[in-house]
Amino acid sequence: MACALVGCALLAAGAIDAPQFMIAQALLMSGFGPFIAVSRLGTTLQQTLASGERVIELVDEAPQTEEVRDGVVLNGFHGTQTNNVTFGYGEKPVSENVTMRVAPGSIVQICGRSGTGKSTLCKLLMRFWDPKQGFVAINGQDVKRVNTSSLRATQSYMTQDTHLFAGTLRDNIALVKPGATDEEILEACRKADIDELIARLPDGLDTQAGELGSALSGGERQRIGLARVFLHDAPFVLLDEPTSNLDSLSEAQVPNALHRHREGKTMVLVSHRASTSSLADECYMLER
Repeated sequence: MACALVGCALLAAGAIDAPQFMIAQALLMSGFGPFIAVSRLGTTLQQTLASGERVIELVDEAPQTEEVRDGVVLNGFHGTQTNNVTFGYGEKPVSENVTMRVAPGSIVQICGRSGTGKSTLCKLLMRFWDPKQGFVAINGQDVKRVNTSSLRATQSYMTQDTHLFAGTLRDNIALVKPGATDEEILEACRKADIDELIARLPDGLDTQAGELGSALSGGERQRIGLARVFLHDAPFVLLDEPTSNLDSLSEAQVPNALHRHREGKTMVLVSHRASTSSLADECYMLER
Protein backbone atom coordinates (compact mmCIF):
# COMPACT_ATOMS: atom_id res chain seq x y z
CA MET A 1 0.00 0.00 0.00
CA ALA A 2 2.80 2.43 0.88
CA CYS A 3 4.57 1.71 -2.41
CA ALA A 4 1.32 2.27 -4.34
CA LEU A 5 0.64 5.59 -2.53
CA VAL A 6 4.19 6.85 -3.10
CA GLY A 7 3.96 5.80 -6.75
CA CYS A 8 0.68 7.64 -7.18
CA ALA A 9 2.20 10.78 -5.62
CA LEU A 10 5.26 10.63 -7.91
CA LEU A 11 3.04 9.97 -10.91
CA ALA A 12 0.86 13.01 -10.05
CA ALA A 13 3.96 15.20 -9.60
CA GLY A 14 5.28 14.09 -13.01
CA ALA A 15 8.42 12.53 -11.53
CA ILE A 16 7.59 9.18 -13.20
CA ASP A 17 5.36 8.18 -16.06
CA ALA A 18 2.66 5.47 -16.16
CA PRO A 19 4.87 2.63 -17.52
CA GLN A 20 7.42 3.24 -14.78
CA PHE A 21 4.63 3.16 -12.19
CA MET A 22 3.35 -0.19 -13.55
CA ILE A 23 6.84 -1.70 -13.63
CA ALA A 24 7.40 -0.76 -9.97
CA GLN A 25 4.09 -2.37 -8.96
CA ALA A 26 4.86 -5.53 -10.98
CA LEU A 27 8.26 -5.88 -9.34
CA LEU A 28 6.67 -5.47 -5.92
CA MET A 29 4.04 -8.17 -6.58
CA SER A 30 6.57 -10.63 -8.06
CA GLY A 31 8.72 -10.36 -4.95
CA PHE A 32 5.81 -10.95 -2.58
CA GLY A 33 5.73 -14.79 -2.92
CA PRO A 34 9.46 -15.37 -2.27
CA PHE A 35 9.30 -12.94 0.66
CA ILE A 36 6.49 -15.00 2.26
CA ALA A 37 8.43 -18.23 1.62
CA VAL A 38 11.49 -16.82 3.37
CA SER A 39 9.38 -15.70 6.31
CA ARG A 40 8.04 -19.25 6.71
CA LEU A 41 11.45 -20.87 6.41
CA GLY A 42 12.10 -20.62 10.12
CA THR A 43 9.02 -22.70 10.98
CA THR A 44 9.89 -25.49 8.51
CA LEU A 45 13.66 -25.51 8.99
CA GLN A 46 13.52 -27.67 12.12
CA GLN A 47 11.40 -30.33 10.42
CA THR A 48 13.59 -30.20 7.30
CA LEU A 49 16.78 -30.75 9.29
CA ALA A 50 15.22 -33.66 11.26
CA SER A 51 14.00 -35.33 8.06
CA GLY A 52 17.39 -34.87 6.41
CA GLU A 53 19.11 -36.43 9.41
CA ARG A 54 16.86 -39.51 9.20
CA VAL A 55 17.58 -39.91 5.47
CA ILE A 56 21.34 -39.65 6.07
CA GLU A 57 21.13 -42.22 8.89
CA LEU A 58 19.29 -44.62 6.58
CA VAL A 59 21.82 -44.16 3.76
CA ASP A 60 24.74 -44.66 6.15
CA GLU A 61 23.22 -47.70 7.90
CA ALA A 62 25.50 -50.73 7.75
CA PRO A 63 24.00 -54.20 7.14
CA GLN A 64 23.90 -56.62 10.09
CA THR A 65 25.50 -59.32 7.93
CA GLU A 66 27.78 -58.74 4.97
CA GLU A 67 26.59 -60.17 1.66
CA VAL A 68 28.62 -63.17 0.48
CA ARG A 69 29.39 -63.09 -3.26
CA ASP A 70 32.26 -65.55 -3.73
CA GLY A 71 31.17 -68.37 -1.43
CA VAL A 72 29.47 -71.75 -1.78
CA VAL A 73 26.60 -72.11 -4.27
CA LEU A 74 23.86 -74.41 -2.98
CA ASN A 75 22.67 -77.26 -5.20
CA GLY A 76 19.15 -77.93 -3.93
CA PHE A 77 18.28 -78.36 -0.26
CA HIS A 78 19.58 -81.28 1.80
CA GLY A 79 18.77 -80.23 5.35
CA THR A 80 19.72 -77.53 7.83
CA GLN A 81 20.82 -77.43 11.45
CA THR A 82 21.79 -75.17 14.32
CA ASN A 83 24.55 -76.22 16.69
CA ASN A 84 24.65 -74.70 20.20
CA VAL A 85 23.43 -71.37 18.84
CA THR A 86 23.32 -68.45 21.26
CA PHE A 87 21.98 -65.07 20.18
CA GLY A 88 20.86 -61.88 21.85
CA TYR A 89 20.01 -58.28 21.09
CA GLY A 90 22.75 -56.37 22.86
CA GLU A 91 24.08 -58.02 26.01
CA LYS A 92 20.96 -59.96 27.01
CA PRO A 93 20.66 -63.38 25.29
CA VAL A 94 17.34 -64.36 23.73
CA SER A 95 18.26 -67.94 22.81
CA GLU A 96 21.00 -70.04 24.37
CA ASN A 97 22.56 -73.32 23.20
CA VAL A 98 19.85 -74.13 20.64
CA THR A 99 20.58 -77.29 18.67
CA MET A 100 18.09 -78.34 16.01
CA ARG A 101 18.12 -80.47 12.87
CA VAL A 102 15.67 -80.20 10.00
CA ALA A 103 15.73 -83.16 7.63
CA PRO A 104 14.87 -82.63 3.95
CA GLY A 105 11.19 -83.23 3.19
CA SER A 106 10.10 -82.88 6.82
CA ILE A 107 7.81 -80.39 8.55
CA VAL A 108 9.20 -79.14 11.86
CA GLN A 109 7.19 -77.12 14.36
CA ILE A 110 8.79 -74.62 16.74
CA CYS A 111 6.67 -73.66 19.72
CA GLY A 112 7.11 -72.00 23.08
CA ARG A 113 6.01 -68.97 25.03
CA SER A 114 6.30 -65.43 23.70
CA GLY A 115 9.79 -64.02 23.94
CA THR A 116 11.66 -67.34 23.86
CA GLY A 117 13.22 -66.63 20.45
CA LYS A 118 11.04 -68.55 17.97
CA SER A 119 10.96 -65.81 15.32
CA THR A 120 14.61 -65.02 16.04
CA LEU A 121 15.52 -68.63 15.26
CA CYS A 122 13.85 -68.34 11.83
CA LYS A 123 15.83 -65.18 11.11
CA LEU A 124 19.05 -66.90 12.13
CA LEU A 125 18.25 -69.69 9.65
CA MET A 126 17.79 -66.96 7.03
CA ARG A 127 21.05 -65.32 8.17
CA PHE A 128 19.47 -61.98 8.87
CA TRP A 129 21.87 -62.06 11.83
CA ASP A 130 24.85 -64.18 12.81
CA PRO A 131 24.77 -66.02 16.15
CA LYS A 132 26.99 -64.87 19.01
CA GLN A 133 28.10 -68.47 19.56
CA GLY A 134 27.63 -71.71 17.65
CA PHE A 135 26.80 -71.93 13.96
CA VAL A 136 23.94 -72.38 11.50
CA ALA A 137 24.48 -74.77 8.59
CA ILE A 138 22.58 -75.57 5.41
CA ASN A 139 23.52 -78.60 3.27
CA GLY A 140 26.35 -79.11 5.75
CA GLN A 141 27.83 -75.66 4.95
CA ASP A 142 28.09 -72.81 7.43
CA VAL A 143 25.69 -70.14 6.14
CA LYS A 144 28.44 -67.55 6.56
CA ARG A 145 30.24 -69.19 3.63
CA VAL A 146 27.17 -69.57 1.37
CA ASN A 147 26.49 -67.06 -1.40
CA THR A 148 23.70 -64.79 -0.18
CA SER A 149 21.87 -64.95 -3.53
CA SER A 150 22.03 -68.75 -3.48
CA LEU A 151 20.78 -68.84 0.13
CA ARG A 152 17.84 -66.58 -0.69
CA ALA A 153 16.93 -68.67 -3.74
CA THR A 154 16.76 -71.77 -1.51
CA GLN A 155 14.56 -70.19 1.19
CA SER A 156 11.09 -68.67 1.42
CA TYR A 157 10.13 -66.75 4.55
CA MET A 158 6.63 -65.66 5.56
CA THR A 159 6.59 -63.27 8.49
CA GLN A 160 3.83 -63.07 11.07
CA ASP A 161 2.71 -59.68 9.71
CA THR A 162 2.76 -59.63 5.92
CA HIS A 163 3.97 -56.26 4.64
CA LEU A 164 2.14 -54.88 1.61
CA PHE A 165 2.90 -51.70 -0.29
CA ALA A 166 0.80 -49.15 -2.17
CA GLY A 167 0.17 -50.76 -5.56
CA THR A 168 -1.79 -53.57 -7.13
CA LEU A 169 -2.16 -57.08 -5.74
CA ARG A 170 -0.18 -58.29 -8.77
CA ASP A 171 2.76 -56.05 -7.86
CA ASN A 172 2.67 -57.10 -4.21
CA ILE A 173 2.62 -60.82 -4.94
CA ALA A 174 5.24 -60.61 -7.70
CA LEU A 175 7.76 -58.93 -5.38
CA VAL A 176 9.41 -62.32 -4.87
CA LYS A 177 9.59 -63.05 -8.61
CA PRO A 178 9.75 -59.93 -10.80
CA GLY A 179 8.48 -60.65 -14.28
CA ALA A 180 6.15 -63.45 -13.19
CA THR A 181 3.26 -64.01 -15.59
CA ASP A 182 -0.38 -63.65 -14.55
CA GLU A 183 -0.76 -67.42 -14.91
CA GLU A 184 2.06 -68.03 -12.41
CA ILE A 185 0.63 -65.47 -9.99
CA LEU A 186 -2.88 -66.91 -10.22
CA GLU A 187 -1.52 -70.44 -9.69
CA ALA A 188 0.24 -69.24 -6.53
CA CYS A 189 -3.01 -67.61 -5.39
CA ARG A 190 -4.88 -70.86 -6.04
CA LYS A 191 -2.42 -72.77 -3.87
CA ALA A 192 -2.85 -70.16 -1.12
CA ASP A 193 -6.69 -70.38 -1.40
CA ILE A 194 -7.03 -66.69 -2.20
CA ASP A 195 -7.93 -67.08 -5.89
CA GLU A 196 -11.69 -66.94 -5.21
CA LEU A 197 -11.31 -63.63 -3.34
CA ILE A 198 -9.32 -62.13 -6.22
CA ALA A 199 -11.90 -63.40 -8.74
CA ARG A 200 -14.66 -61.57 -6.80
CA LEU A 201 -12.82 -58.26 -6.84
CA PRO A 202 -13.93 -55.91 -9.65
CA ASP A 203 -10.35 -55.29 -10.81
CA GLY A 204 -8.92 -58.72 -9.97
CA LEU A 205 -5.14 -58.62 -9.71
CA ASP A 206 -5.24 -54.92 -10.60
CA THR A 207 -7.03 -54.13 -7.31
CA GLN A 208 -5.13 -51.57 -5.25
CA ALA A 209 -3.85 -52.97 -1.95
CA GLY A 210 -3.74 -49.50 -0.33
CA GLU A 211 -1.00 -48.08 1.85
CA LEU A 212 0.36 -50.94 4.02
CA GLY A 213 -2.41 -53.16 2.61
CA SER A 214 -5.19 -51.09 4.19
CA ALA A 215 -7.71 -52.31 1.59
CA LEU A 216 -7.38 -55.90 2.83
CA SER A 217 -8.10 -57.62 6.14
CA GLY A 218 -5.35 -59.13 8.27
CA GLY A 219 -6.24 -62.64 7.14
CA GLU A 220 -6.26 -61.62 3.46
CA ARG A 221 -2.85 -59.99 3.83
CA GLN A 222 -1.55 -63.18 5.44
CA ARG A 223 -2.75 -65.30 2.54
CA ILE A 224 -1.12 -62.85 0.12
CA GLY A 225 2.08 -63.63 2.02
CA LEU A 226 1.44 -67.35 1.53
CA ALA A 227 0.91 -66.75 -2.21
CA ARG A 228 4.35 -65.13 -2.29
CA VAL A 229 5.81 -68.29 -0.74
CA PHE A 230 4.23 -70.49 -3.42
CA LEU A 231 5.30 -68.12 -6.22
CA HIS A 232 8.91 -68.10 -5.01
CA ASP A 233 8.76 -71.93 -4.93
CA ALA A 234 11.89 -72.40 -2.80
CA PRO A 235 12.58 -75.88 -1.35
CA PHE A 236 13.03 -74.62 2.24
CA VAL A 237 10.03 -72.72 3.66
CA LEU A 238 9.89 -70.88 6.98
CA LEU A 239 6.46 -69.78 8.21
CA ASP A 240 6.15 -67.56 11.29
CA GLU A 241 2.63 -67.91 12.77
CA PRO A 242 0.97 -68.42 9.35
CA THR A 243 -2.55 -68.52 10.86
CA SER A 244 -2.26 -65.81 13.52
CA ASN A 245 -4.57 -63.33 11.73
CA LEU A 246 -7.11 -65.84 10.44
CA ASP A 247 -10.54 -66.59 11.85
CA SER A 248 -11.50 -70.14 12.79
CA LEU A 249 -13.18 -70.74 9.40
CA SER A 250 -10.15 -69.62 7.38
CA GLU A 251 -7.60 -71.13 9.77
CA ALA A 252 -8.03 -74.62 8.36
CA GLN A 253 -7.36 -73.44 4.80
CA VAL A 254 -3.68 -72.66 5.39
CA PRO A 255 -2.69 -76.08 6.86
CA ASN A 256 -4.69 -77.78 4.10
CA ALA A 257 -2.85 -75.73 1.46
CA LEU A 258 0.52 -76.54 3.01
CA HIS A 259 -0.32 -80.25 3.22
CA ARG A 260 -1.50 -80.43 -0.41
CA HIS A 261 1.62 -78.73 -1.75
CA ARG A 262 4.33 -80.05 0.57
CA GLU A 263 5.91 -82.30 -2.05
CA GLY A 264 9.53 -81.32 -2.55
CA LYS A 265 9.35 -78.85 0.34
CA THR A 266 10.92 -78.74 3.78
CA MET A 267 9.03 -76.54 6.23
CA VAL A 268 9.65 -74.90 9.58
CA LEU A 269 6.43 -73.73 11.27
CA VAL A 270 6.37 -71.34 14.21
CA SER A 271 2.96 -71.90 15.74
CA HIS A 272 1.04 -73.02 18.84
CA ARG A 273 -2.22 -73.88 17.10
CA ALA A 274 -3.46 -77.44 16.85
CA SER A 275 -4.38 -77.01 13.17
CA THR A 276 -0.72 -76.49 12.24
CA SER A 277 0.68 -78.85 14.90
CA SER A 278 -1.08 -81.74 13.18
CA LEU A 279 1.11 -81.18 10.10
CA ALA A 280 4.42 -81.46 11.94
CA ASP A 281 6.64 -84.53 11.80
CA GLU A 282 8.49 -83.32 14.90
CA CYS A 283 8.37 -80.41 17.30
CA TYR A 284 11.00 -78.34 19.11
CA MET A 285 9.94 -76.35 22.16
CA LEU A 286 11.92 -73.32 23.26
CA GLU A 287 11.89 -72.65 27.00
CA ARG A 288 13.73 -70.00 29.01
